[in-house]
Amino acid sequence: MTFAQTTESARPTAPGQATAAPAVAPASAAAVEIHDAHKWFGAHHVLAGISLAVPAGEVAVILGPSGSGKSTLLRAINHLEKLDVGHVAINGELIGVRRHGDRLKELPERAILAQRARIGFVFQNFNLFPHLTVLDNVTAAPVATGRLSRAEAAEFARALLTRVGLADKINSYPRQLSGGQQQRVAIARALALRPGVILFDEPTSALDPELVGDVLAVIRDLASSGTTLVIVTHEIGFAREVADLVVFLDEGRIVEQGPPSEVLDNPRHPRTREFLSKVL
Repeated sequence: MTFAQTTESARPTAPGQATAAPAVAPASAAAVEIHDAHKWFGAHHVLAGISLAVPAGEVAVILGPSGSGKSTLLRAINHLEKLDVGHVAINGELIGVRRHGDRLKELPERAILAQRARIGFVFQNFNLFPHLTVLDNVTAAPVATGRLSRAEAAEFARALLTRVGLADKINSYPRQLSGGQQQRVAIARALALRPGVILFDEPTSALDPELVGDVLAVIRDLASSGTTLVIVTHEIGFAREVADLVVFLDEGRIVEQGPPSEVLDNPRHPRTREFLSKVL
């Protein structure tokens, strides 16, 4: 079953058998727009005027050397990092701020949290709740936000965990899982709120090499479903396969962007060519 498929709600007919997702309409894919983003950490200009548009339903892969601003840019999309200059909008809605005359004013924390609930985020180190089972990790957010009842959330979570290949792990705790399994739980958790966009911050960097393939297969399935994805990764072959847009960052700036056939196979900028020669 792929994430593009939808089915009617159903009860399990045997112990451990997964149910289909409940009949709750998923969010539509969302467009992401970053306008003139600047961020300083002390004297370090981490983001130096980045503007980027990701159309709804497309997959953007962000590449670049360590320290180029990739993770900071990703975290700015859902306002985990506050921009010093510039703004982010999703489907035309400013994230984390509102206009006040000709200035931008920070939203109250409650409003920011409500916006983040519509933006999935998968961290490189999983960030699962260690004291909760796999099932409870996935149901926590939709129950806490009032999106679903506990029973609806559990049904939906079982369907998501089946789709990431973990139907038999619902009662396990994170410590009992491999890194690849934990990351797949993290992806299911991100999907539980049916976000319009999902952000991935180097989702395979903390995994042993033999575990990478399972996680990439799940993301590949998402990419084919029409979900808007923004992915920071060093997996060049994967980027070539799934990306609609590849963005190469260096020193907080976009050096080059375009389809994989251009940026990865025929880069125009010497810095892009130098980077790719070292990672391919």
